[in-house]
Amino acid sequence: MALDASTPWEANVAAIRSLYRALAAGDRETLGKLLHPDFIGRATTGLPLGLGGEHVGPEAMRRQFWWELGRHYDVAAYPDTFHALDDGRLLVAGRYRGQARRSGKKLDAAFHHVIGFAEDGRMTSLDQLTDSALWADALDERSSLETIDYHVTDGVATVCLNRPEDRNAIDMRMANESLVVARRIADDRSVRAVLICGNGPSLSVGGDIKSFPSDPSTEYGDLLERMTTPFHEAFRILSGIDAPIVTAARGTVAGGGLGYVYAAEQVIAAEGTKFLTAFAALGLSGDGGGTWHLPRLIGARRAAQAYLRNTPIETNDALAWGLINEIVPADKLRVRALALATELAQGPTRAFAKMRTLLRESWHNDLATQLKSETDALSAAANTADAAVALSAFRAKRAPRFTGG
Repeated sequence: MALDASTPWEANVAAIRSLYRALAAGDRETLGKLLHPDFIGRATTGLPLGLGGEHVGPEAMRRQFWWELGRHYDVAAYPDTFHALDDGRLLVAGRYRGQARRSGKKLDAAFHHVIGFAEDGRMTSLDQLTDSALWADALDERSSLETIDYHVTDGVATVCLNRPEDRNAIDMRMANESLVVARRIADDRSVRAVLICGNGPSLSVGGDIKSFPSDPSTEYGDLLERMTTPFHEAFRILSGIDAPIVTAARGTVAGGGLGYVYAAEQVIAAEGTKFLTAFAALGLSGDGGGTWHLPRLIGARRAAQAYLRNTPIETNDALAWGLINEIVPADKLRVRALALATELAQGPTRAFAKMRTLLRESWHNDLATQLKSETDALSAAANTADAAVALSAFRAKRAPRFTGG
Protein backbone atom coordinates (compact mmCIF):
# COMPACT_ATOMS: atom_id res chain seq x y z
CA MET A 1 0.00 0.00 0.00
CA ALA A 2 1.14 3.57 -0.52
CA LEU A 3 2.45 5.31 2.56
CA ASP A 4 0.40 7.91 4.33
CA ALA A 5 2.17 10.75 6.11
CA SER A 6 0.05 10.15 9.21
CA THR A 7 1.22 6.56 9.70
CA PRO A 8 4.18 5.40 11.83
CA TRP A 9 6.04 4.80 8.57
CA GLU A 10 6.51 8.53 8.12
CA ALA A 11 9.65 8.47 10.26
CA ASN A 12 11.08 5.65 8.18
CA VAL A 13 10.42 7.52 4.95
CA ALA A 14 12.17 10.54 6.42
CA ALA A 15 15.09 8.33 7.43
CA ILE A 16 15.40 6.97 3.89
CA ARG A 17 15.42 10.48 2.46
CA SER A 18 18.13 11.36 4.99
CA LEU A 19 20.10 8.31 3.85
CA TYR A 20 20.09 9.45 0.24
CA ARG A 21 21.10 12.98 1.21
CA ALA A 22 23.90 11.69 3.44
CA LEU A 23 25.22 9.46 0.68
CA ALA A 24 25.20 12.32 -1.83
CA ALA A 25 27.13 14.50 0.66
CA GLY A 26 29.47 11.79 1.95
CA ASP A 27 28.13 12.41 5.45
CA ARG A 28 29.64 9.60 7.55
CA GLU A 29 28.21 10.94 10.83
CA THR A 30 24.61 10.83 9.62
CA LEU A 31 25.10 7.37 8.13
CA GLY A 32 26.37 6.19 11.51
CA LYS A 33 23.13 7.32 13.11
CA LEU A 34 20.90 5.79 10.42
CA LEU A 35 22.44 2.30 10.18
CA HIS A 36 21.96 -0.41 12.79
CA PRO A 37 25.12 -2.32 13.86
CA ASP A 38 23.62 -5.47 12.32
CA PHE A 39 23.02 -3.77 8.97
CA ILE A 40 23.45 -5.92 5.83
CA GLY A 41 23.54 -4.46 2.31
CA ARG A 42 22.96 -6.53 -0.81
CA ALA A 43 23.97 -4.87 -4.08
CA THR A 44 22.99 -6.01 -7.56
CA THR A 45 25.10 -8.89 -8.84
CA GLY A 46 27.08 -7.91 -11.92
CA LEU A 47 27.74 -4.30 -10.98
CA PRO A 48 31.14 -3.18 -12.30
CA LEU A 49 34.23 -2.90 -10.10
CA GLY A 50 33.19 -5.96 -8.11
CA LEU A 51 30.65 -3.91 -6.16
CA GLY A 52 27.79 -6.39 -6.32
CA GLY A 53 26.99 -8.91 -3.63
CA GLU A 54 26.52 -8.86 0.13
CA HIS A 55 28.21 -6.38 2.48
CA VAL A 56 27.88 -7.29 6.15
CA GLY A 57 27.98 -4.43 8.65
CA PRO A 58 27.72 -0.64 8.27
CA GLU A 59 31.47 -0.19 7.81
CA ALA A 60 31.66 -2.83 5.09
CA MET A 61 28.76 -1.20 3.25
CA ARG A 62 30.35 2.22 3.51
CA ARG A 63 33.89 1.18 2.62
CA GLN A 64 33.30 -1.59 0.10
CA PHE A 65 30.22 -0.25 -1.63
CA TRP A 66 29.16 3.38 -1.11
CA TRP A 67 32.62 4.96 -0.85
CA GLU A 68 33.99 2.81 -3.67
CA LEU A 69 30.98 3.79 -5.77
CA GLY A 70 31.68 7.44 -5.00
CA ARG A 71 35.26 7.10 -6.21
CA HIS A 72 34.06 6.22 -9.70
CA TYR A 73 30.67 7.93 -9.98
CA ASP A 74 29.19 11.32 -9.11
CA VAL A 75 25.63 10.09 -8.69
CA ALA A 76 22.68 10.46 -6.34
CA ALA A 77 19.53 8.44 -5.65
CA TYR A 78 16.21 10.17 -6.28
CA PRO A 79 13.22 8.31 -4.78
CA ASP A 80 9.85 8.49 -6.51
CA THR A 81 7.54 6.18 -4.56
CA PHE A 82 7.46 4.43 -1.18
CA HIS A 83 5.42 1.32 -0.44
CA ALA A 84 5.00 -0.70 2.74
CA LEU A 85 5.56 -4.45 2.41
CA ASP A 86 3.74 -7.08 4.43
CA ASP A 87 6.91 -7.98 6.35
CA GLY A 88 7.36 -4.41 7.58
CA ARG A 89 10.06 -3.37 5.14
CA LEU A 90 9.77 -0.43 2.74
CA LEU A 91 10.04 -0.67 -1.03
CA VAL A 92 11.48 2.45 -2.62
CA ALA A 93 11.39 2.99 -6.38
CA GLY A 94 13.37 5.76 -8.02
CA ARG A 95 16.29 6.60 -10.25
CA TYR A 96 20.03 7.05 -9.94
CA ARG A 97 21.15 10.15 -11.80
CA GLY A 98 24.63 11.51 -12.35
CA GLN A 99 27.73 10.56 -14.28
CA ALA A 100 30.87 8.45 -14.19
CA ARG A 101 33.80 10.54 -12.99
CA ARG A 102 36.46 9.40 -15.46
CA SER A 103 34.43 9.07 -18.64
CA GLY A 104 31.95 11.86 -17.93
CA LYS A 105 29.19 9.68 -19.36
CA LYS A 106 25.73 10.23 -17.94
CA LEU A 107 24.01 7.64 -15.79
CA ASP A 108 20.23 7.43 -15.50
CA ALA A 109 19.21 4.07 -14.06
CA ALA A 110 16.07 2.94 -12.29
CA PHE A 111 16.38 1.32 -8.88
CA HIS A 112 14.32 -0.55 -6.34
CA HIS A 113 15.49 -0.56 -2.72
CA VAL A 114 13.91 -2.79 -0.11
CA ILE A 115 14.85 -1.43 3.31
CA GLY A 116 14.33 -3.03 6.73
CA PHE A 117 14.21 -1.27 10.08
CA ALA A 118 14.85 -2.16 13.71
CA GLU A 119 12.44 -1.12 16.46
CA ASP A 120 14.64 1.88 17.25
CA GLY A 121 14.17 3.19 13.70
CA ARG A 122 17.65 2.40 12.43
CA MET A 123 18.06 0.54 9.14
CA THR A 124 18.94 -3.15 9.32
CA SER A 125 19.06 -4.03 5.63
CA LEU A 126 19.04 -2.63 2.12
CA ASP A 127 18.50 -4.82 -0.95
CA GLN A 128 19.29 -3.04 -4.22
CA LEU A 129 18.04 -3.88 -7.70
CA THR A 130 19.28 -1.83 -10.65
CA ASP A 131 20.46 -2.32 -14.25
CA SER A 132 24.14 -3.22 -13.85
CA ALA A 133 24.78 -2.86 -17.60
CA LEU A 134 23.93 0.86 -17.47
CA TRP A 135 26.49 1.36 -14.71
CA ALA A 136 29.13 -0.46 -16.76
CA ASP A 137 28.28 1.57 -19.86
CA ALA A 138 28.65 4.83 -17.94
CA LEU A 139 32.13 3.81 -16.82
CA ASP A 140 32.98 3.24 -20.49
CA GLU A 141 35.23 0.38 -19.42
CA ARG A 142 35.19 -0.97 -22.92
CA SER A 143 37.54 1.74 -24.13
CA SER A 144 39.89 1.60 -21.15
CA LEU A 145 40.99 -2.02 -20.80
CA GLU A 146 44.37 -2.28 -19.09
CA THR A 147 44.89 -5.98 -18.36
CA ILE A 148 43.29 -7.56 -21.45
CA ASP A 149 43.99 -6.94 -25.13
CA TYR A 150 40.68 -7.35 -26.95
CA HIS A 151 39.83 -7.13 -30.62
CA VAL A 152 37.56 -8.76 -33.20
CA THR A 153 38.95 -9.72 -36.62
CA ASP A 154 37.14 -11.80 -39.24
CA GLY A 155 34.59 -12.96 -36.70
CA VAL A 156 37.19 -14.06 -34.12
CA ALA A 157 37.12 -12.22 -30.78
CA THR A 158 40.63 -12.42 -29.31
CA VAL A 159 40.84 -12.10 -25.53
CA CYS A 160 44.52 -11.86 -24.65
CA LEU A 161 45.44 -11.56 -20.97
CA ASN A 162 48.08 -8.86 -20.78
CA ARG A 163 50.01 -8.81 -17.52
CA PRO A 164 53.04 -10.72 -18.83
CA GLU A 165 55.42 -9.45 -16.15
CA ASP A 166 53.14 -11.09 -13.54
CA ARG A 167 52.45 -14.19 -15.67
CA ASN A 168 48.91 -12.85 -16.14
CA ALA A 169 48.04 -13.19 -12.46
CA ILE A 170 44.46 -12.15 -11.83
CA ASP A 171 44.02 -8.96 -9.83
CA MET A 172 40.82 -7.02 -9.20
CA ARG A 173 41.23 -5.14 -12.45
CA MET A 174 41.55 -8.29 -14.55
CA ALA A 175 38.59 -9.90 -12.78
CA ASN A 176 36.45 -6.88 -13.64
CA GLU A 177 37.78 -6.60 -17.18
CA SER A 178 37.03 -10.27 -17.79
CA LEU A 179 33.38 -9.41 -17.15
CA VAL A 180 33.56 -6.30 -19.34
CA VAL A 181 34.96 -8.33 -22.23
CA ALA A 182 32.44 -11.16 -21.74
CA ARG A 183 29.59 -8.67 -21.97
CA ARG A 184 31.13 -7.12 -25.04
CA ILE A 185 31.36 -10.50 -26.74
CA ALA A 186 27.77 -11.36 -25.81
CA ASP A 187 26.55 -8.06 -27.29
CA ASP A 188 28.49 -8.32 -30.56
CA ARG A 189 26.65 -10.31 -33.22
CA SER A 190 29.74 -10.25 -35.44
CA VAL A 191 31.61 -12.56 -33.05
CA ARG A 192 31.50 -16.14 -34.36
CA ALA A 193 34.38 -17.65 -32.35
CA VAL A 194 36.47 -16.64 -29.35
CA LEU A 195 40.19 -17.12 -28.79
CA ILE A 196 41.52 -16.83 -25.23
CA CYS A 197 45.29 -16.55 -24.83
CA GLY A 198 47.92 -14.84 -22.74
CA ASN A 199 50.90 -12.64 -23.45
CA GLY A 200 54.12 -13.80 -21.81
CA PRO A 201 55.22 -17.18 -20.48
CA SER A 202 51.89 -18.34 -18.98
CA LEU A 203 48.22 -18.19 -19.80
CA SER A 204 47.55 -17.28 -16.14
CA VAL A 205 48.96 -18.41 -12.80
CA GLY A 206 45.74 -17.55 -10.96
CA GLY A 207 45.07 -14.94 -8.31
CA ASP A 208 47.65 -12.19 -7.82
CA ILE A 209 48.56 -12.72 -4.17
CA LYS A 210 51.01 -9.82 -4.37
CA SER A 211 48.13 -7.43 -4.99
CA PHE A 212 46.41 -8.41 -1.73
CA PRO A 213 46.82 -6.00 1.21
CA SER A 214 49.57 -7.07 3.63
CA ASP A 215 47.66 -5.81 6.68
CA PRO A 216 46.94 -8.94 8.79
CA SER A 217 43.57 -7.46 9.80
CA THR A 218 42.37 -7.48 6.19
CA GLU A 219 39.17 -9.46 5.68
CA TYR A 220 40.38 -11.56 2.75
CA GLY A 221 37.03 -13.30 2.46
CA ASP A 222 35.34 -10.02 1.51
CA LEU A 223 38.14 -9.20 -0.93
CA LEU A 224 37.93 -12.57 -2.66
CA GLU A 225 34.15 -12.36 -2.85
CA ARG A 226 34.41 -9.00 -4.59
CA MET A 227 36.96 -10.44 -7.04
CA THR A 228 35.22 -13.71 -7.84
CA THR A 229 31.76 -12.17 -8.30
CA PRO A 230 32.58 -10.39 -11.61
CA PHE A 231 35.08 -13.12 -12.55
CA HIS A 232 32.47 -15.86 -12.25
CA GLU A 233 29.81 -13.75 -13.92
CA ALA A 234 32.15 -13.48 -16.92
CA PHE A 235 32.31 -17.27 -17.24
CA ARG A 236 28.54 -17.56 -16.80
CA ILE A 237 28.04 -15.17 -19.71
CA LEU A 238 30.64 -16.91 -21.89
CA SER A 239 28.95 -20.24 -21.29
CA GLY A 240 25.80 -18.91 -22.93
CA ILE A 241 27.14 -17.15 -26.03
CA ASP A 242 26.61 -18.58 -29.50
CA ALA A 243 30.27 -18.66 -30.46
CA PRO A 244 32.55 -21.60 -29.62
CA ILE A 245 35.66 -20.83 -27.56
CA VAL A 246 39.28 -21.87 -28.10
CA THR A 247 41.90 -21.43 -25.37
CA ALA A 248 45.66 -21.43 -25.93
CA ALA A 249 47.36 -22.67 -22.74
CA ARG A 250 51.03 -22.40 -21.90
CA GLY A 251 53.39 -22.31 -18.93
CA THR A 252 51.90 -23.10 -15.54
CA VAL A 253 48.15 -22.54 -15.63
CA ALA A 254 47.01 -22.41 -12.02
CA GLY A 255 44.21 -21.51 -9.64
CA GLY A 256 41.48 -19.31 -11.04
CA GLY A 257 43.48 -19.06 -14.27
CA LEU A 258 42.18 -22.53 -15.07
CA GLY A 259 38.78 -20.89 -15.53
CA TYR A 260 39.95 -19.67 -18.93
CA VAL A 261 40.64 -23.31 -19.82
CA TYR A 262 37.29 -24.57 -18.54
CA ALA A 263 35.47 -21.89 -20.55
CA ALA A 264 36.58 -23.38 -23.86
CA GLU A 265 35.33 -26.25 -25.99
CA GLN A 266 38.74 -26.62 -27.60
CA VAL A 267 42.02 -26.23 -25.68
CA ILE A 268 45.40 -26.21 -27.42
CA ALA A 269 48.38 -26.53 -25.05
CA ALA A 270 52.04 -25.85 -25.60
CA GLU A 271 54.48 -28.64 -24.84
CA GLY A 272 55.42 -28.63 -21.17
CA THR A 273 52.27 -26.85 -19.96
CA LYS A 274 51.24 -27.78 -16.42
CA PHE A 275 47.78 -27.42 -14.89
CA LEU A 276 47.68 -26.87 -11.13
CA THR A 277 44.71 -26.08 -8.88
CA ALA A 278 47.07 -24.54 -6.26
CA PHE A 279 44.30 -23.75 -3.76
CA ALA A 280 45.31 -26.23 -1.06
CA ALA A 281 48.72 -24.60 -0.75
CA LEU A 282 46.97 -21.32 0.11
CA GLY A 283 44.35 -22.76 2.43
CA LEU A 284 41.60 -21.90 -0.05
CA SER A 285 38.86 -23.99 -1.63
CA GLY A 286 38.82 -22.95 -5.30
CA ASP A 287 37.18 -20.71 -7.88
CA GLY A 288 36.90 -20.33 -11.63
CA GLY A 289 34.35 -23.13 -11.91
CA GLY A 290 36.91 -25.87 -11.34
CA THR A 291 34.92 -27.88 -8.83
CA TRP A 292 32.17 -28.18 -11.47
CA HIS A 293 34.27 -28.65 -14.60
CA LEU A 294 37.26 -30.70 -13.50
CA PRO A 295 35.39 -33.82 -12.22
CA ARG A 296 33.40 -33.85 -15.44
CA LEU A 297 36.49 -33.50 -17.61
CA ILE A 298 38.98 -35.85 -15.94
CA GLY A 299 36.89 -37.84 -13.44
CA ALA A 300 36.03 -37.42 -9.78
CA ARG A 301 39.06 -39.27 -8.34
CA ARG A 302 41.60 -37.41 -10.45
CA ALA A 303 39.91 -34.09 -9.70
CA ALA A 304 39.99 -34.83 -5.98
CA GLN A 305 43.71 -35.57 -6.20
CA ALA A 306 44.31 -32.36 -8.13
CA TYR A 307 42.51 -30.38 -5.42
CA LEU A 308 43.34 -32.15 -2.16
CA ARG A 309 46.96 -33.06 -2.92
CA ASN A 310 47.67 -30.14 -5.25
CA THR A 311 49.01 -32.61 -7.82
CA PRO A 312 50.05 -30.97 -11.11
CA ILE A 313 48.49 -32.33 -14.29
CA GLU A 314 51.20 -32.71 -16.92
CA THR A 315 50.49 -32.01 -20.57
CA ASN A 316 50.38 -35.63 -21.72
CA ASP A 317 48.03 -36.60 -18.91
CA ALA A 318 45.86 -33.57 -19.64
CA LEU A 319 45.49 -34.81 -23.22
CA ALA A 320 44.85 -38.43 -22.26
CA TRP A 321 42.28 -37.48 -19.61
CA GLY A 322 40.36 -34.99 -21.76
CA LEU A 323 41.36 -31.68 -20.18
CA ILE A 324 42.90 -30.48 -23.46
CA ASN A 325 42.46 -31.36 -27.13
CA GLU A 326 45.91 -30.99 -28.64
CA ILE A 327 49.60 -30.42 -27.81
CA VAL A 328 51.80 -28.28 -30.06
CA PRO A 329 55.32 -26.80 -29.85
CA ALA A 330 55.34 -23.58 -27.84
CA ASP A 331 56.33 -21.45 -30.85
CA LYS A 332 53.34 -22.79 -32.81
CA LEU A 333 50.72 -22.32 -30.07
CA ARG A 334 49.18 -18.98 -31.02
CA VAL A 335 49.24 -19.76 -34.74
CA ARG A 336 47.51 -23.11 -34.25
CA ALA A 337 44.95 -21.74 -31.80
CA LEU A 338 44.10 -18.81 -34.08
CA ALA A 339 43.76 -21.14 -37.06
CA LEU A 340 41.30 -23.31 -35.12
CA ALA A 341 39.29 -20.28 -33.93
CA THR A 342 39.21 -18.95 -37.50
CA GLU A 343 37.98 -22.32 -38.77
CA LEU A 344 35.17 -22.32 -36.20
CA ALA A 345 34.29 -18.72 -37.03
CA GLN A 346 33.51 -19.88 -40.56
CA GLY A 347 31.08 -22.52 -39.33
CA PRO A 348 27.31 -22.53 -38.64
CA THR A 349 27.25 -20.22 -35.59
CA ARG A 350 23.58 -20.73 -34.69
CA ALA A 351 23.99 -24.51 -34.85
CA PHE A 352 27.14 -24.23 -32.72
CA ALA A 353 25.09 -22.31 -30.15
CA LYS A 354 22.57 -25.15 -29.95
CA MET A 355 25.38 -27.70 -29.64
CA ARG A 356 26.98 -25.76 -26.77
CA THR A 357 23.67 -25.60 -24.92
CA LEU A 358 22.88 -29.29 -25.47
CA LEU A 359 26.31 -30.42 -24.31
CA ARG A 360 26.18 -28.21 -21.23
CA GLU A 361 22.65 -29.17 -20.21
CA SER A 362 23.20 -32.90 -20.79
CA TRP A 363 24.83 -33.10 -17.35
CA HIS A 364 21.51 -32.22 -15.74
CA ASN A 365 19.00 -33.95 -18.02
CA ASP A 366 17.76 -37.52 -18.12
CA LEU A 367 17.75 -39.21 -21.52
CA ALA A 368 14.12 -38.44 -22.29
CA THR A 369 14.61 -34.74 -21.54
CA GLN A 370 17.79 -34.60 -23.57
CA LEU A 371 16.13 -36.27 -26.57
CA LYS A 372 13.33 -33.71 -26.46
CA SER A 373 15.90 -30.92 -26.20
CA GLU A 374 17.71 -32.31 -29.23
CA THR A 375 14.48 -32.30 -31.25
CA ASP A 376 13.72 -28.71 -30.26
CA ALA A 377 17.26 -27.54 -31.01
CA LEU A 378 17.35 -29.42 -34.31
CA SER A 379 14.11 -27.80 -35.40
CA ALA A 380 15.40 -24.34 -34.52
CA ALA A 381 18.74 -24.92 -36.27
CA ALA A 382 16.99 -26.25 -39.37
CA ASN A 383 15.21 -22.91 -39.76
CA THR A 384 18.45 -20.90 -39.94
CA ALA A 385 19.95 -19.44 -43.10
CA ASP A 386 23.07 -21.53 -42.63
CA ALA A 387 21.08 -24.76 -42.64
CA ALA A 388 19.38 -23.76 -45.88
CA VAL A 389 22.75 -22.94 -47.46
CA ALA A 390 24.25 -26.24 -46.27
CA LEU A 391 21.39 -28.34 -47.61
CA SER A 392 21.55 -26.57 -50.95
CA ALA A 393 25.32 -27.05 -51.09
CA PHE A 394 24.94 -30.73 -50.22
CA ARG A 395 22.57 -31.26 -53.14
CA ALA A 396 24.95 -29.40 -55.44
CA LYS A 397 27.91 -31.41 -54.12
CA ARG A 398 29.88 -28.34 -53.06
CA ALA A 399 31.17 -27.00 -49.74
CA PRO A 400 28.75 -24.67 -47.91
CA ARG A 401 29.69 -21.08 -47.13
CA PHE A 402 28.25 -20.26 -43.72
CA THR A 403 27.48 -16.69 -42.70
CA GLY A 404 26.40 -17.32 -39.11
CA GLY A 405 22.76 -16.54 -39.87
